[in-house]
Amino acid sequence: MKNIIEVKKLTKEYKNLKAVDDLSFDVQEGEILGLLGPNGSGKSTTINCILSLLNFSKGSIKIFGKTMSPDAYEIKKDIGVVFQDVAVFNELNVYDNIDYFCGLYITNKKMRQEYIQDALNLVGLENYQKFYPKQLSGGLLRRLNIACGIAHKPKIIFLDEPTVAVDPQSRNNILDGIKTLRNNGATIIYTTHYMEEVEILCDRVIIIDKGSIIASGTTDELKALANIEEKVSVEVDNLNLKILDEIKTFKTVDEVIYVNNILQITYKKGKNNLIELIEYLKEKRVKYSKIFSERPTLNDVFLELTGKELRD
Repeated sequence: MKNIIEVKKLTKEYKNLKAVDDLSFDVQEGEILGLLGPNGSGKSTTINCILSLLNFSKGSIKIFGKTMSPDAYEIKKDIGVVFQDVAVFNELNVYDNIDYFCGLYITNKKMRQEYIQDALNLVGLENYQKFYPKQLSGGLLRRLNIACGIAHKPKIIFLDEPTVAVDPQSRNNILDGIKTLRNNGATIIYTTHYMEEVEILCDRVIIIDKGSIIASGTTDELKALANIEEKVSVEVDNLNLKILDEIKTFKTVDEVIYVNNILQITYKKGKNNLIELIEYLKEKRVKYSKIFSERPTLNDVFLELTGKELRD
């Protein structure tokens, strides 16, 4: 696959703050790239620089092999952007909202009508064409926001937290729609804080913190970076502090948490951790109802790389 976006040594400074620091990465044609990072990591600044919505201090950005700039309209017409904040016109109904945004790029009326219908079908709004935004639920409104951003069939799509605060049905619809967009040839840059979505959708992931890339690769490659070997969860009532303290002394245990009758143990290494724990609980006559083991998740890796402290 060829590179469709090339970011080289990108730096964006605000007085004494480097929001983006010598950042370089490529986006390959036809892939879904997950761009992740905690709040304030530089994700939004990076995207705004790529879109030429912000001037940057140093570096270069090429899209379709051409230098991106604020007046690069031939490039911009092939880009779709769906920001986290819903941006539609309250005085226009669903159809007319999509028509307006699509009409910014597609002037042929017949073609535009076809494109609008495709967008309505993609997000499942074909039965809501005459509804106004205030009449839509949160999930439907987000789907309208997506339809407005992709109706002109862009080759590159930026999706910023498209499933925030939506019901599971709308989330599934949105995720299925994103897969369809990729299958139809679009290249997608996807930002989210829902790691399970990244595992479902993304071909490759870049994690940014403090304006720099701290990890990149497939989800499996990122999981291999974790210092965690295994996580074991046990449903057990009334576990006393003495037993908790003894479990913490196990050679390979990294962390022990007991909340709401769920004992969760994180192991740094070892291959027989579950067996050791079951034998210990049997020896101590601790009754448990459920026990299961899982490998490190992308969320575990993300927290390990970026820290667990709260971000603004």
